[in-house]
Amino acid sequence: MAEIRPIKDLRNTAEISELCHSTKEPVFITKNGYGDLVVMSIDTYRREIARADLYKNLAEAEAQLNDGELLLDAENVFEKLRKKYGRK
Repeated sequence: MAEIRPIKDLRNTAEISELCHSTKEPVFITKNGYGDLVVMSIDTYRREIARADLYKNLAEAEAQLNDGELLLDAENVFEKLRKKYGRK
């Protein structure tokens, strides 16, 4: 569940840091009752960036399919990679 805290709670940085790390979720900070900031751990930030990148790549692939671009045969691609880099 989303953690929402008032901006005054940022005075206790150790508590906010621990909360971010323990929940592995962003903490939403409000100012005068309205959303103002989002605080998260570096690990959570990296995870969210990776997820956004994955969704972007999937959307591009879907657009390519919808535009009628030819697909590559996976077996041919893997065989070329094996020849180039060797079987490991």
